[in-house]
Amino acid sequence: MANAKQEQLIKAFKEILKAESYGSQGEIVDALKAQGFDNISQSKISRMLSKFGAVRTRNARGDMVYCLPPELGMPTAKSPLKQLVLDIVHNNVMVIIRTSPGAAQLIARLLDSLSKKDGVLGTIAGDDTIFIAPADVTKIEELRQRVEDLFENV
Repeated sequence: MANAKQEQLIKAFKEILKAESYGSQGEIVDALKAQGFDNISQSKISRMLSKFGAVRTRNARGDMVYCLPPELGMPTAKSPLKQLVLDIVHNNVMVIIRTSPGAAQLIARLLDSLSKKDGVLGTIAGDDTIFIAPADVTKIEELRQRVEDLFENV
C-alpha cells in the first residue's frame, strides 16, 4: 500500500512541476497537501527536487519556478529550436538571445552560419545567453526581427 501512495505522490509532484507555477518549496508542499498528501514536508520536497533533478528557471510569465529537466534538459538534435529560445532583445548595440540552459552554443553555431550580409558580424555564447554583434548597429532592430523570424519558422 505504501508503494502505491508513494507512486501517487511522485505523479502528483511531477504534475505540479509541469505546471511551472511554483517558485518555492513551501508552495509545492501546500499544493500537495491540497491534493490530500498530508504527511509532506519541505525537507521531503527538497529531497524530491534533488532526486528528480528539478531546477529553477523562468516560466512564460517571467516568474522563477521549479521544473523538471525534460522540459529544460540539454538540447539534442531532435529538440525543436523554437522551444530552446526564450527571449530575443537588443540594446541598440547587441542582440541578446536567452535560451534554455545548455542550448546557447547550439543556437550560436546556427547563427554563425549566417553571413555578414545577413547582418551578423559574430556571436559569443555561454550556457544560456548569446550576444550577437551586428554588422551594422543602425540596422539592429532589423537583425533582431530577422533572428526572431528565424526561430518562429523552425
